[in-house]
Amino acid sequence: MVQISPSILTADFCNLGQAVKELEKAKADMLHFDVMDGIFVPNISIGIPVCKSVFEHTSLPLDVHLMIQKPQLYIKQFAKYSERITIHYESDCDVADTLQMIKDEGVIAGLTIKPNTPAQAVFDYLDKVGMILVMSVEPGFGGQSYIQSATDKIKVIREEIDKRGLNVEIQVDGGINFETAPVAAQAGADILVAGSAIFNSDDYSKAINQLKEICK
Repeated sequence: MVQISPSILTADFCNLGQAVKELEKAKADMLHFDVMDGIFVPNISIGIPVCKSVFEHTSLPLDVHLMIQKPQLYIKQFAKYSERITIHYESDCDVADTLQMIKDEGVIAGLTIKPNTPAQAVFDYLDKVGMILVMSVEPGFGGQSYIQSATDKIKVIREEIDKRGLNVEIQVDGGINFETAPVAAQAGADILVAGSAIFNSDDYSKAINQLKEICK
């Protein structure tokens, strides 16, 4: 069954603690934690102190997505609080070395690609990661619409993973709702990042369960 990773970027930060507790009760699989530096993407979000606070007050694993220019400088700090850390193929780092840094910290290493980056860009790294994250919107802001070309990209990456017999999950982030979730899942996604579809709902549990059901 597809896993759901609610993106706390969409939460009301004045009530973040309560939202996290509700997501625990709703049996979210993990919490997606978007870190933006205002350089790699044109927005600034949250960082290590918030990650630490959430980690200390939840049993849910943190799924940290580093949308930052030099992720290699922050791996050790975020690894203290994360189950998985995803870096961007397009960031200013040695991708292979940075993925190894993540793995050396005992954390699942993920590699992300933006909408304009071809699926084949991740092929050389598939044996070095536990997860590939396909961005189905331009990274930086929540509430955007799903870019349809992401579907073919998911399929291409899934086919390559399966052809090699690798144990690599595919995560999809951006514009995931009750219409697009089954499209991404049928293309081969294992984990769906959802923001508005969950946080705009009056019942987190109902929203998460519905997303899972429609992806079967």
